Amino acid sequence: MSHVDHFSYGLLTPALAYVMSSVGCMLGLLLTARAREAVGAARARWLVGGALSIGGTGIWVMHFVAMMGFSVGDGQIRYDVPLTIGSATLAVVVVGVGLFLVSYRGERFVPLVSGGVLTGLGVAGMHYIGMFAMKMPAHLSYDPTLVGISVAIAIAASIVALWFSLRVSGVLATGGAAMIMALAVCGMHYTGMFALEVRPRLSPAPLGGAKGIDFMLPTLAVLGLLTIGLLLTVILSPSQPELDHDAALLARLENRRAEARLHEPVTPPAAQAPKGRSLFDSQER
Repeated sequence: MSHVDHFSYGLLTPALAYVMSSVGCMLGLLLTARAREAVGAARARWLVGGALSIGGTGIWVMHFVAMMGFSVGDGQIRYDVPLTIGSATLAVVVVGVGLFLVSYRGERFVPLVSGGVLTGLGVAGMHYIGMFAMKMPAHLSYDPTLVGISVAIAIAASIVALWFSLRVSGVLATGGAAMIMALAVCGMHYTGMFALEVRPRLSPAPLGGAKGIDFMLPTLAVLGLLTIGLLLTVILSPSQPELDHDAALLARLENRRAEARLHEPVTPPAAQAPKGRSLFDSQER
């Protein structure tokens, strides 16, 4: 079995992966909180944004940031681009299905658990599709016990994430929930990675696919910057209750101004002297 290193850049990649997962999960929870305040098409748009943030950045970006630190001896690693994009799509879709399910069915036990199981299986599928997208001159196998544990972590994390999407509000509470979610996502990822066994083999054919530094790094950088920008925008923008409160306050102030104008005393016009005669003339007479 070849030497497998999950931390070839030291703690840089796991720390950066955790930060990106936290940022993505926090943005997603803030968007789902906005969805709870909305109705109709607006609610669906907020939920789609939450799915893109949690599934895209909180899970998929975290996965491949961590993969940047994965190496197998001196061997080269390539990535199958269509499979990699497919894994991202899967992550977003399953998170979206879970969010829509619990958002429209409420906090009932069955929708929450069934949505969490479906989402967790999809997240685990994303992880292993992403690993299957790796191309290297080696035979890959997995420890079934650790694979099972990683799937269980994914399901538990998904149930907790969906529950947070229904209950958490406010920046501080959302930030704490996002850190818990990110810890679970990272735990699932590295549990699945430790389940991997690599046995090198001779392969005279050149490896297909793209280098991680050429394809993944620019993609992750762009997605990360967009997510951070959106997160700051959502945090700094007023929520719907805040907008409603401001509108109600302005309406009350306007009503008070109108009432004040109605109760103002009316000043009678000054008496005017007849034309052609001054006021002094009228007094003398």
